[in-house]
Parts: sequence; C-alpha cells; structure tokens
Amino acid sequence: MKDNLIIGRYIPGNSFIHCLDPRFKLVAMILFMVLIFMASGWLDYVILTAVILGLIFLSNISLGVYVRGLKPMLIIIVFTVVLQLFFTYQGDVIWSFGPLKLTTDGLLNAVMIFMRFVLVIFISTIVTLTTQPITLTDALENLFSPLRKILPVHEVALMLSIALRFVPTLMEETDKIMDTQRARGVDFSEGNLIDRIKAIIPILIPLFISAFNRAYDLAIAMEARGYRGSEGRTKYRQLKWQRRDILASIVLIGLMILIIWI
Repeated sequence: MKDNLIIGRYIPGNSFIHCLDPRFKLVAMILFMVLIFMASGWLDYVILTAVILGLIFLSNISLGVYVRGLKPMLIIIVFTVVLQLFFTYQGDVIWSFGPLKLTTDGLLNAVMIFMRFVLVIFISTIVTLTTQPITLTDALENLFSPLRKILPVHEVALMLSIALRFVPTLMEETDKIMDTQRARGVDFSEGNLIDRIKAIIPILIPLFISAFNRAYDLAIAMEARGYRGSEGRTKYRQLKWQRRDILASIVLIGLMILIIWI
C-alpha cells in the first residue's frame, strides 16, 4: 500500500522543477487545475497533457512513480467514469441494455472525466514529490501573510504541513497492523461487504491510538525545543524569487492565454 501512495512524499533532486520557488509551484498548481476544468475540447487536453509530460520530464522522476500513484484512486476514477459512460442519455445511442445506455456524449464525457482525474492527480503529485514539506509550510505562510491579523497563518500552515508529512507514516503503520492481523488469522479479502467492513475495525482502533500517541510525542518534542508559535520566530530558510521562476511564470501565463483563446 505504501509503495503506491505518493501523497506527502518528497523525492530529493536538483531538477528544474525542484529548484522552483514553492510559492510559484503552489499558485501554478491551483491555476493549472482551473485550466483543467476550463478545458472543453480535445485540443485543450492534448496541450495540457503535453505540458504535464514535459513537467514530469523536467522533474527527473520516472513516469512509473506517477502511474503507481494512481492506484489508490483507481476505484473512484473507475466508478465516476462508469457513471458518465452508461448514465448519460444525451447523444446518439451506441449500445443499450435496460437502463444502461452507451451514447456518444457519454463516451466523450467519460474520457474527459478520466483525463481530468489523471491530470489533477499528476500536477498535485509533481508539486509534493519535488517540494520539501518544510518549504511548503513556508510558502503557505508567505502567501497567506496578508490574512495574519484575522487568521493564525503560521499555525494553519504548520498543521497542514504536519498532516501531509504524516500521510506516508500512517500508511506504513496501517501496513504493519494489517500484517499483524493477518498473522492472527484475519482475512480482509473474504466474505461479503459487511464482513469486510467489520474486518477493518481491528485496523482502525490501533491506528487511531498510534496516531494520537504520535501527535502527543510530537507536541512534547516541540514544547521541549521551545516552540511557541509564530511569535518572535525567525526563519533559517529564506524564499527567493529567481530568474527561473520568472521564466516559468511567463510560460504559465502564455499557457493560460492559449487555453482561454482556444
């Protein structure tokens, strides 16, 4: 399970994408997602797919890593695509069986929904795989600094960073608990749906206990090191906007103009 999960993981590197300012990467990710949902034609998706493949190449991370990351979301993707495929009644009917109808519009919608899922997952994982969690925290805090008077920006950014950081840790803990339960004779693949749901309970209880223990230990460690929130706090790592960020911004603006024009 943990081998397929790429959310919250960081792969060290010195590629062009790794060296971009994390503030730019966060803003570019949001704008790119907006472009994905604005796209309405084949040419749009061809351009966006080409851009994603180019970013993957520039990140120096194998495409197989991103493809393996789709597996945890595969059930949701297939379920949504099937709904669009057989329950869209507009367009010419290609095949029908009772309430199920395969139409031209349904086929088109299913392909576009699939492309949107894949592109959104890829662009978000490009950011997380090439950006350290601590720099993501700094970027979020910097971007939301104008709201500092009405929102505890530092604490919120730290909370999001810790949550993202502990996703792989909790998944690894889940694997250990499942292996332990299997050694005691629990089979998670047998029985009907109710039986499988009941089999999850022996996993959830020790997982919650482990998560709370980790949270308690982390809080004690932070207090022991003198952590008192953002008050009087300085930063060792300073975010700097460089030429590569200006170049990437120009490319992003050009892409937005092209998609909107199309």
